[in-house]
Amino acid sequence: MDIDQIKTFLSVAANGSFLEAASRLYVTQSTVSTRIQRLEAYMGVSLFVRNRSGASLTLPGRRFLRHAKTLLLTLEQARHDIGLPSRYRASVTIGARIAIWETLLPEWIGIIRSQVADVSIRSEIGFEEDLMRGAIEGSIDISMMYTPQHNPGLKVEHLFDETLVLLTTDPEKSWPNDDYIYVDWGPGFYAQHSNAYPNLERPPQVVNIGWLAVQLVISNGGSCFLPIRIAAPLIKDHKLFHIPDSPQFKLPAYMVSPLDSDSTILQQILDNLRSLAAIERQKNYGQWSA
Repeated sequence: MDIDQIKTFLSVAANGSFLEAASRLYVTQSTVSTRIQRLEAYMGVSLFVRNRSGASLTLPGRRFLRHAKTLLLTLEQARHDIGLPSRYRASVTIGARIAIWETLLPEWIGIIRSQVADVSIRSEIGFEEDLMRGAIEGSIDISMMYTPQHNPGLKVEHLFDETLVLLTTDPEKSWPNDDYIYVDWGPGFYAQHSNAYPNLERPPQVVNIGWLAVQLVISNGGSCFLPIRIAAPLIKDHKLFHIPDSPQFKLPAYMVSPLDSDSTILQQILDNLRSLAAIERQKNYGQWSA
């Protein structure tokens, strides 16, 4: 067994496909097949059920998944820790959606670093697919996102709820209009949005992150849904205005971490994040609609 076999196993498990795993690992599909076959020969069991729709874990494969993540994490951690200056006792990788990073996580990271100054922290931005893959493969220790997937060996915790509000650069302009930008905040938002506006035509502009919607709206005028905590300073500076009588939508934010990690450092950081999330849940962003 070697690290490439473990990485390949985790990639196939995360993507459900030998072909997709090969693409993600930048190797041929035959290389992926050979690695998995050698790993199965070493383990003495079949780890995947292969079919035309892809590959799914067998019962032994599901049992091995947790150990594979632990093995990879241990190897990667060892490689990283060897290169760390002696003043650091460990490293932790934290990944999140860009909207969660905006205004919120930089402050949280600063607080965590003040509490565990001897831990190296790697910060990453990603979408749910990338963050979940990193969590499954063990390359990301803690992920924060809006639409996580439940997976064996991972713990999904609710952190707080974003409140999405409808904002515009021109409060005098009737809404809806052709300047509206639909932000794809995920399936939960789509369902709430569709229920609130069942007859709304497909907006002429669609973006996949709130940050991009803000740039477009501020530069060209228009409207979009944004979290209150991101909208508050823009409203205070009179760059954006709340559209009266418009609905508010809840967008839950979640934290994903290893289910059975025995790392005391990781547990300490997770506890810190839970405490910070509890504070965020109690925040009042004031007269944001003024």
